[in-house]
Amino acid sequence: MMAVLVAVGAWMAESAPLTAQTAQIGPSGLPLPRFVSVKSSPVNVRQGPSRDHDIAWTYMRSGLPVEITQEFENWRRIRDADGQEGWVFQGLLSGRRTALITPWSNRDNTPMREKPAETAEVRALLEPNVLVEVGPCDGTWCAVSGTGFEGYVEQGRLWGVYPGEKIED
Repeated sequence: MMAVLVAVGAWMAESAPLTAQTAQIGPSGLPLPRFVSVKSSPVNVRQGPSRDHDIAWTYMRSGLPVEITQEFENWRRIRDADGQEGWVFQGLLSGRRTALITPWSNRDNTPMREKPAETAEVRALLEPNVLVEVGPCDGTWCAVSGTGFEGYVEQGRLWGVYPGEKIED
């Protein structure tokens, strides 16, 4: 899986873009960085990679997308859509792909379309921070779904999928 990371919001301004030349493979054999989701709730995020470290915060909602940026033994350093970073035990994370609709905006709704095309019929307008399941992505559009809805969203309007990333079924 090749991912290209570009600045989407202010939180990304400090991160270097991920390209074919800078992509890394972590000790797990999986790429770094990569998106995963929070498997259950509650999930404690710690200040360091062990239970001896203090809890920085707790996720109270399962399914939220997080980005793994580092690995240490069975611990994963994660970053969330707000740019907060901490350590989570790997068993509390899932490879299931989810995304948040434009978490960097609090006013612009995102059109979810019937087909992956700018001219396709709009099925719904999704508010910022709506949590969606991510299906196949072609690098420009992603199939998304949630309780009672499914359609296509422009990939650049999702936090949980890299711009240009292709995801197969």
